[in-house]
Amino acid sequence: MEQIPVSLWTLVAGIVVTAISVWIGQNHTLLPVQASQQAPLVDGFFNIMFTIAIALFLVVEGTILIFLIKYRRRRGDDSDGVRVEGNVPLEIFWTAIPSLIVLVLGIYSVDVFNRMGGFEPGSHPHSSAHVAHMPGTALAATLNDTSEATTAPAIGIGATPKTLGKPADLVVDVKGIQYAWLFNYPETGISSGELHVPVGADVQLNLSADDVIHSFWVPNFRLKQDALPGIPTELRFVATKPGTYPVVCAELCGGYHGSMRTQVVVHTPEEFDSWLTENQVAQKQDPQQIVASNPADLSTSEFLAPHAHHMGISAATLESLVNGQ
Repeated sequence: MEQIPVSLWTLVAGIVVTAISVWIGQNHTLLPVQASQQAPLVDGFFNIMFTIAIALFLVVEGTILIFLIKYRRRRGDDSDGVRVEGNVPLEIFWTAIPSLIVLVLGIYSVDVFNRMGGFEPGSHPHSSAHVAHMPGTALAATLNDTSEATTAPAIGIGATPKTLGKPADLVVDVKGIQYAWLFNYPETGISSGELHVPVGADVQLNLSADDVIHSFWVPNFRLKQDALPGIPTELRFVATKPGTYPVVCAELCGGYHGSMRTQVVVHTPEEFDSWLTENQVAQKQDPQQIVASNPADLSTSEFLAPHAHHMGISAATLESLVNGQ
């Protein structure tokens, strides 16, 4: 019986590995439900990386298993193994392929970042002054140490080509503190411990922090941006699916970092209008609500009380922990 050529076995193995890796890479359930316009861009990049990772895993582990079986030590065989001096073409091949993969993924990632608004210039007011942004990495720095207005050469991560250079439909000021997120709607004066947005609206979040670095992350939106003390940053998105999605602090910010969670509620336009109306009425009737328009108006104990209750400890205990006592 004629032996099957190695080249044919290699071709068959390549087809099988490709089919398996592509199927797994496109049908995994590792990511949560997409809920923003930006999510498909990130997921497309992730799927490509995961497909390549599966293919490399199958090739490497498959080769190891084949060698373990074919070149295993037989009983009674005490001879030395075949001496291998090296194979220059093979070494070039397995160096060139990973290099090419890294280069392609790098170009692809830059394209995704740019399509999400990462490199597009623009200028916009952010709080009382303009700031210089390096979006995505959330590295942003004021151009000088004074409060004079300067020009922001880039906008925050999350903008799409349709929204670049255009004012957002909804602007929300987001402040991170140990250990909560505060959301203020400047146009209506509403403040909340949850983020509420209408589906399909272009939303701009102006992020800041009072104490340490926090990171605002919505897994379903595939967007993350740091909130930095004294240095405003920005996140922009368009929600595409009504629902309630978790908001997580992704930067270790202290002892209760793990409990710094809230949620973003994506409403239909009609539901969002109703939410605005109800909260405007409620806050006029109860100006000393837990999350006030100006948190500085509340004492530390008053502000920490709801978080202490959520954690199952007293406000005094939580205050001492926050103060490091």
